[in-house]
Amino acid sequence: MARKYSSKINKIRTFALSLVFVGFIIMYLGIFFRTNMWVMTIFMLLGMLSIIASTVVYFWIGMLSTKAVQVICPSCGKPTKILGRVDMCMYCKEPLTLDKDLEGKEFDEDYNRKKMKTK
Repeated sequence: MARKYSSKINKIRTFALSLVFVGFIIMYLGIFFRTNMWVMTIFMLLGMLSIIASTVVYFWIGMLSTKAVQVICPSCGKPTKILGRVDMCMYCKEPLTLDKDLEGKEFDEDYNRKKMKTK
């Protein structure tokens, strides 16, 4: 089964964006409980917590992005950032690594796991 790979930074940003939409959906579900003030308030608070969690994730990935190594992709020539031992180009999905031991090997996100580093 072929797995779809993408840049780690883009994955985390997509997760944060989905938290915003999930928060809005939860808040809209609260509208159906207008007759019960407590249930509606709980839905509104849960939705707001989801949106606040999204803000925290966006802040975290922003800080993480400043520490990422910026390289020029050899395929598309655009600057992209690498997190971990292996990553994908944000634009053309080219597998990238700065680890000389992994050059020429088939791309696998498991190389970023700690137990894989010791092998």
